[in-house]
Amino acid sequence: MAKLTSKKIGLIFFVAIFLVGVAFIFFNNTGVVKYLRLKKQLDSLKVETQKIESVNEELRAEIDSLKRGDPAKIERIAREKYGMIRKGEKVYRMKEK
Repeated sequence: MAKLTSKKIGLIFFVAIFLVGVAFIFFNNTGVVKYLRLKKQLDSLKVETQKIESVNEELRAEIDSLKRGDPAKIERIAREKYGMIRKGEKVYRMKEK
């Protein structure tokens, strides 16, 4: 059996310490793996935030048009949301499957 020299022992010790250090950097609580997972989550939250801001802007525009008293807008909402009809009109409702 070959003798382990002090150089070989030192090299093995260095490689072991290096591998433990790399594993620690990747898998600890503030490691690279957690960073990448959080970055992905942040990106998805940014996209969701943009969608919500877009919906909010549409709602603000609708509120503004209602405050201005746009008769066509008011009539459309009265018909769609509240099922109101004019005198003499008939309503046909379709059942969804």
